[in-house]
Amino acid sequence: MQLQITSLNSGSNGNCYYIGNDREAVLVDAGISCRETERRMKRLGLHMSKVKAIFVSHEHSDHIKGIPVLARKYGLPVYITPGTLYNCRLDFTGVQVLHFEAFEVIKVGQLEVKAFPKFHDARDPHSFIVSQQSINVGVFTDIGAPCDHVIEHFQQCHAAFLEANYDEGLLEKGHYPYYLKNRIRGGRGHLSNRQALSLFTAYKPEFMSHVLLSHLSKDNNNPQLVKELFSLHAEGTEVIVASRFEETPVYTISGEPVRPKNIGKQISLFDVLA
Repeated sequence: MQLQITSLNSGSNGNCYYIGNDREAVLVDAGISCRETERRMKRLGLHMSKVKAIFVSHEHSDHIKGIPVLARKYGLPVYITPGTLYNCRLDFTGVQVLHFEAFEVIKVGQLEVKAFPKFHDARDPHSFIVSQQSINVGVFTDIGAPCDHVIEHFQQCHAAFLEANYDEGLLEKGHYPYYLKNRIRGGRGHLSNRQALSLFTAYKPEFMSHVLLSHLSKDNNNPQLVKELFSLHAEGTEVIVASRFEETPVYTISGEPVRPKNIGKQISLFDVLA
């Protein structure tokens, strides 16, 4: 029981995450061009013929702008909520568009994909768990605060793409206008390093082998800073920073199947903003 994962790109310039087995794979978001997606996968020894579907988290351009060309070229179905589709404003002519609902399990070959709601300033934002025989990989990006849904699913993951978007001090001292700073840190924007680390230290399961720190801000974060921060608390989990300029290596995720746990101590919206 194994899954292969990589971040093809992660940041405000484009997001695309690959999760698959030996036969099939899915992409969560496709915010880089079709050509760049192909180029990066080829460098990794991955093949687009294995990709069977694209799942869309929300309508912001850094998550969707590559979808129409990629989906048409390879005949890929695009799973998206009606609200997100309406707000996309993209031409999906010739694309098979399929809707999903929160907590619905969608089977893609041997893979199972489940979406769940999250806090973000979009029409109908969702995060995803991709599983094979209870080996779970989560995509937790573009999250304003770690709600109960995020906490519950994070506890089940053997590996996770976890947003660590900004350092609070760098954001406060940076050049962004005040309204944008408030949008980022306002509870429906992005996770700070501190918020992500709190989630990681409080709810990381012992069997989590990899965490890929994702969606780092170019201006308000530092890859070395955040890697060192998480590595101090990793306790056996490999810490990788997903780049906004290139793909990560392919990581193989394996382990014993797990059963869902009840949520223990919960982080409320007010706790994480305190």
